[in-house]
Amino acid sequence: MPDRFHYTCYGLTIQSQLPLPELLHAVSSVPEIAPAEVDIRIGPVAPEGLPGGTRLGPFLWVTVSSLWLQVPKVARFLVSEGREIVIDPEPGIDADSLRVFLLGSALGALLFQRGLLVLHGNAIRIGEQCMVCVGHSGAGKSTLAAGFLRRGHEILADDVVPVATDCRALPGFPRIKLWQDAADRLDIDTQALRRIRPEMEKFNYPLFDQFADRPLPVRWVYILGSHARPETLFEPIRGMARFQPLHANTYRVRYLEGMALKSEHLKLCGKLAGRIRLARITRPEKGFELDALIDRILADVAEHP
Repeated sequence: MPDRFHYTCYGLTIQSQLPLPELLHAVSSVPEIAPAEVDIRIGPVAPEGLPGGTRLGPFLWVTVSSLWLQVPKVARFLVSEGREIVIDPEPGIDADSLRVFLLGSALGALLFQRGLLVLHGNAIRIGEQCMVCVGHSGAGKSTLAAGFLRRGHEILADDVVPVATDCRALPGFPRIKLWQDAADRLDIDTQALRRIRPEMEKFNYPLFDQFADRPLPVRWVYILGSHARPETLFEPIRGMARFQPLHANTYRVRYLEGMALKSEHLKLCGKLAGRIRLARITRPEKGFELDALIDRILADVAEHP
């Protein structure tokens, strides 16, 4: 096994002791000539948190430059300076479980440390711009992304969508995560797909040539939700009300506490709010038509290019 595997993700070059099959391999890896921007390694992480840091919960500590995260029965993670992630695995834990939290919570923290606005959603390419669908877990973001994929659209990022200071979303890696019920709805056979964790009915669905591999300007943001009513509501968000939904749909927003990033985060939210079409979509909890919802969104996109 090589000492390091080399990848690209979110515009970064990454070297990792842990194999990361979800990521794209770097075209060229010569550390002496072009050192990786991010180093992921296996090593000890102190079990008692961060001395002098702020404790945000029983398993989360932060300082200005570091974040300490413990996932019980999985691993401890230390994310530092936007450049390094140290993983201290629990004995016997499987690599898939490590990757779930590494590529989600830990990498999300590193992107914060690098000064990015990190949204919790999916980014979908439409022309030379992109649409970001955000919302709470279970709102249907991945189902909607898979529906757009079926329509021939490319996916830029899944779950973690970092937005740079120029309001462009950065490409993640070529897969989306799908629950079994979403796959059933879309007639996707999961038998050949790898589970994201051994015990979960959630799968890695590869994008192949439908992965958008370059940054794209964010033009539309839709906030997905559901209710018990039979109709789908489509409500534009205007004026000063545009700021709070972006803040509320930031990925792991509590990480900002204690990392001295809140001021910059608020500036980025305000900057993005001034450039996008923002609307709230509330769909029926049961029985909604996915294709009809996609048609409605595409009509709004065409009306607000």
